[in-house]
Amino acid sequence: MATKKKTPAKAKSILTTEDKKFFEAYINNPSPTGFEAEGQKLWLEYLKPAIDKYEVDNYGTVYGIVNPEAKFKVAIEAHADEISWFVSYINDNGLIYVKRNGGSDHQIAPSKKVWIHTRTGKKIPAVFGWPAIHTRKDGKEQNPQLTNIFLDCGATSKKEVEQMGVHVGCVITYQDEFFELNNRYFVGRALDNRAGGFVIAKVARMLKENNKKLPFALYVVNSVQEEVGLRGAEMVAHTIHPDCAIVTDVCHDTTTPMIDKIVEGDFKSGGGPVLTIGPAVHNKLLDFVLETAKSKKIPYQIDAASRSTGTDTDAFAYTKGGIPSVLVSLPLRYMHTTVEMVSIEDTENVIKLIYEALLKLTPKFNFKYL
Repeated sequence: MATKKKTPAKAKSILTTEDKKFFEAYINNPSPTGFEAEGQKLWLEYLKPAIDKYEVDNYGTVYGIVNPEAKFKVAIEAHADEISWFVSYINDNGLIYVKRNGGSDHQIAPSKKVWIHTRTGKKIPAVFGWPAIHTRKDGKEQNPQLTNIFLDCGATSKKEVEQMGVHVGCVITYQDEFFELNNRYFVGRALDNRAGGFVIAKVARMLKENNKKLPFALYVVNSVQEEVGLRGAEMVAHTIHPDCAIVTDVCHDTTTPMIDKIVEGDFKSGGGPVLTIGPAVHNKLLDFVLETAKSKKIPYQIDAASRSTGTDTDAFAYTKGGIPSVLVSLPLRYMHTTVEMVSIEDTENVIKLIYEALLKLTPKFNFKYL
C-alpha cells in the first residue's frame, strides 16, 4: 500500500493580532506627502515599546533609537507618505479640478470616493465623477487625463465649495481601506510604503521581545516626502549620518498583466524579498545580506538597477561622502492604485531578513573595497 507524503506544516506566523490591528489602522489613516503627521503618531505609538528614545525632524520624519550611546550607527528605513491629490481649481458650478501630490494615477480616479482635507482638520467627502457610458461616442471617447478628471462634493457653486472650507491647496486622499484577501495577501492603498514602515517597526519590536542586545545604535527611521523626490530621507541621512543603512521599499510584481518582464525584471509575490544590485547599493553590504538570506533559508529574488533605485536608498547612499546602503524590497501588485497588494508571506520574510541581518552585523564590518 502506497504511503501518502506528508505536507510540510506551515510555519507559525510571526505577526500577532496586535501587529495586524496596527497595520490595518496605519494603512487606513491618511498620510499624504507633506501631511504625514497623523500617520507618524500611529507608527510611533507602535514603535515606542521597542526603543530608548525618539526624535522628530522639522519636516516630520520620525526615528526611534535603540542603544543611543553607541558610536557605530545602523539605520533601517522606510517612507511614511502616500500619493494624493491637491485641489488646483474650482469652477463656477462647484466642480473641483486637481493636480498630483506624488505619482497619483489619473486613470484610476473616475468613480473613486475621496476625502478633501481642510486646513481646520475637517474632512469633506467627494467623488471623482465621470460621464455615463451612454453619453460617450464609440471610437471618440476621452481617456481620463489630468485635465479632465474632476471632483464633485455635492455643491452647486464655487461659493458653496469655499463655505465648506475647501480651497486651492487642500489635499485629497482616497477612502479605500485595508483588508486581507484569501488569507494570502494584504490589500489597501499606501502599502507603498507603509508596509515598509510596519516591517521596520516590527523588526525593532522583535529585537526587544527576544531580548536581543545589539552592539551598535539602531535608528528606526520613517521618512517623509519620498514620493516627491526622496526628500525626507535626504534630510535625515544628513542629520543622523549612520555608518550603514538597510532601506526597505516596494517593487513591482511583474507577473501581473501588461508588465514587460524584459523591461521591469521578473519578480513575483510570494517569491521572497527582492534584493537590488546597482550603483547605489553597497556590494559588500549586499553580499552580507545575501549570505544572511541563504544561511537562514529565507527565499529571495534579485533585481538590477541601471542608474538609480528610485528609492530612499539613493538618498542615503550619496550623502556625506557615501553611506553604505542596501535595498530590501517587498514585491507589490498594482502600485499607486487603491488596491495595492503584497503577500503576507513576503512581508514576514522581509521582517525576518532584516532582523537576522541586524543580529549578524557588527561594528567591525569592513565596508572598504580596497
